[in-house]
Amino acid sequence: MVTSIIRRLFQALFVILAMTVIVFIGVSVIGNPVDILINPDANQVERARVIAHYGLDEPLWKQYFIFLRGLAQGDFGDSFVYGRPALGLILERLPATLELAIAALGIAIVIGLPLGLYAGLYPSRISSRIIMTGSILGFSLPTFWVGLMLIMIFSVELGWLPTNGRGPTLEFLGGQWSFLTSDGLRHLLLPAFNLALFKTSLILRLTRAGVQEVLPQDYIKFARAKGLRERRIIAVHVLKNLMIPVVTIVGLEFGSLIAFSVVTESIFAWPGMGKLIIDSINLLDRPVIVAYLMMMVLLFVVLNFVIDTCYTILDPRVRLDSKA
Repeated sequence: MVTSIIRRLFQALFVILAMTVIVFIGVSVIGNPVDILINPDANQVERARVIAHYGLDEPLWKQYFIFLRGLAQGDFGDSFVYGRPALGLILERLPATLELAIAALGIAIVIGLPLGLYAGLYPSRISSRIIMTGSILGFSLPTFWVGLMLIMIFSVELGWLPTNGRGPTLEFLGGQWSFLTSDGLRHLLLPAFNLALFKTSLILRLTRAGVQEVLPQDYIKFARAKGLRERRIIAVHVLKNLMIPVVTIVGLEFGSLIAFSVVTESIFAWPGMGKLIIDSINLLDRPVIVAYLMMMVLLFVVLNFVIDTCYTILDPRVRLDSKA
């Protein structure tokens, strides 16, 4: 087990190092920030001074090694636009995005898992067919359109929920959180539901497929032959085997919720990392873009490591294979 963990850690470090090359080169070729940072009326002396100040006069390979040295020290450089550490700017926005992603994932699990289980256990019922049709809509409808419709219905027409912003927040564990206040929770509902719609359909269909695959297995038939209650069979035998693929999807989708919440944050003016990265791309703020992308890489590497560890807990066969 220890050897396996060490091997995965080395693999993770290699992936992170490879991604630093890809991210840095990719961001460096998307545009020249000098065109935005420097006034078009500035003379050549002023232009050369600004370029040298940001280190943009160095060759690309040297810029990369300077970036790599700073990365080893936790320094992603200062934002071209804000003049502050890029990592600090992202960490300021992290609680907002994290709160939105956790709320969306919670909604997806609470709705998708029971409905998928029901549709898998009773596939011939009309209600199950309606549920599966609804899941197709969840896959098909564009996120930006659903967000606008939610605003039109629940904010403009009914006036139940606010249209944008995060609302009042309270400090907890060193961050500002809106779900701790009633008004902040109202601000959270619409963007969280909008972000959760696709994930809900995904978990629902995955759960239904898993139930359909598990039910014909011999150990389910044997459990019924022993006279076990149907509720116990579902809770102990069906759900336990079902959770292995679900844990994988939920773990990876949590990372995607954080990484790809850009559209939802833009529609609802949610002050998270997604809105910051959109503004940074428009302004070609390289340090912020690179810091954001590297944080996403680290997030997915960590999530994959946690998922692999959860596999060994949920599936004894994984432990046996590792010992072999």
